[in-house]
Amino acid sequence: MDTLDSTEMRAFRREVRDFVTANLPKPLEQRCRQGFHPSKEDMREWTAILHGKGWSAPHWPTRYGGTGWSPLKRMVFDIELAEAWAPAPSPFGLHLIGPVIYTFGTDQQKERYLPRILDGSEFWCQGYSEPNAGSDLASLRTAAKREGDYYRVNGQKIWTSQAQFADWIFCLVRTDNSGKKQNGISMLLIDMRSPGVTVKPIITQDMDHYVNEVFFEDVRVPAENLIGEENAGWRYAKFLLENERTSSAYLPQAKQDMKRLREILDRMREQQTDGIDDEALDAECAALEIEVAAHELAIYRILTDNASSQADTAASMVKIQGARLQQRISALWVEVLGMHGLPLFQPHREHDFGDPAAMGAMSQFLIRRAVSIYGGTNEIQHGIIAKRGLHL
Repeated sequence: MDTLDSTEMRAFRREVRDFVTANLPKPLEQRCRQGFHPSKEDMREWTAILHGKGWSAPHWPTRYGGTGWSPLKRMVFDIELAEAWAPAPSPFGLHLIGPVIYTFGTDQQKERYLPRILDGSEFWCQGYSEPNAGSDLASLRTAAKREGDYYRVNGQKIWTSQAQFADWIFCLVRTDNSGKKQNGISMLLIDMRSPGVTVKPIITQDMDHYVNEVFFEDVRVPAENLIGEENAGWRYAKFLLENERTSSAYLPQAKQDMKRLREILDRMREQQTDGIDDEALDAECAALEIEVAAHELAIYRILTDNASSQADTAASMVKIQGARLQQRISALWVEVLGMHGLPLFQPHREHDFGDPAAMGAMSQFLIRRAVSIYGGTNEIQHGIIAKRGLHL
């Protein structure tokens, strides 16, 4: 791990910190510090700022606008952004469909979509899960029938994050019902403004609007929007999910969360709040800090072990631990805040009650019940570890 403290890495950290200090809009920093989801305008503005520096897609190949950084350097970059209270750009274009397009897409698709993903001018969402086809994704039923130069799409997707913001959705659809169900799936890029596309909000228990239902009723999609080959979508879906799980270790979030927890503790102690000097609470914080440090070390070892044949198993392990840490730390936020943590503050609204340290804490605690579900449930990850890692 000497690389982390090398002269080059220290200089890189300083460069990132100086850039964020000079360029992160203060209102955006404040909303992120309070724990609220960034708005579409927030993400678009910050992505454009990063793009101007050439940093909006550090993991992309340089020929498509990436940085050429090592995986370790990219993780350090993400951590520095999180600790400066910068929002994470929307992942669906940059982390998920972008790599699929430059790996499997046509030249025309690369030219059309990649520049707009890089600069944040077009937003994407992911059309995978359906009612009765979540963890068993291959059971999806949304159908696409080829009609000349178009596909006609009918069906429903659910839990579609940021669909209310999205200009485009990358969608798994069934194009063949014969044979093994995985072999009849294709991937289509669908314009969310197409006639027949309907988005209905799902309000989660934090009283915020982040996920949605998406309905397709006789939606005409140009055949040129097919990714790769028809009926080969399961291959592209697996490629995308591997990228998603690898980036779902939640290390930057965990380090940011611990920083916020310490700030809350300091603030409550300044106010001489009863119970904050409890030794058990300090011991729990210390234990969490140790676990975050161990989680960080494990991720760095994975990132520097290029010869590993168990990358998918390792990704599942760190995803499980990252989800647990987010849930435990946010639960401790609420415990520390006591009655101050009870109100559900709504983002982008003015409030004249409650402690400023509490804003967003309960909302984050509630929404983070889902981090052990999305991107593949913890139960699914345990199955991957058992099957591929332990050969059970």
